[in-house]
Amino acid sequence: MSTSTADLDGDDLLSESEYRDRLRELPPSAKLVAKVLEGDAPLSQGQLAEESLLPDRTVRYALNRLEEADLVGSRYSFKDARKQVYYLNT
Repeated sequence: MSTSTADLDGDDLLSESEYRDRLRELPPSAKLVAKVLEGDAPLSQGQLAEESLLPDRTVRYALNRLEEADLVGSRYSFKDARKQVYYLNT
């Protein structure tokens, strides 16, 4: 996992073991979205749906679960300020 996509201040970073412990408790859709973010981040919700082959609604649910577990962060896209992009907090 890469730390290059984490937020700039670094306060939300998790250790590898803490990340895995939190992820273990989540549904399969959240695990798949996290796996996609490991390779290609930051990504928008639409990009995550395209890469994971999950419906938009399922991706939104997965992102909500990941955000509740503090495993994913978001920011506005530099390319399109109307969109949020997501990244792992590892």
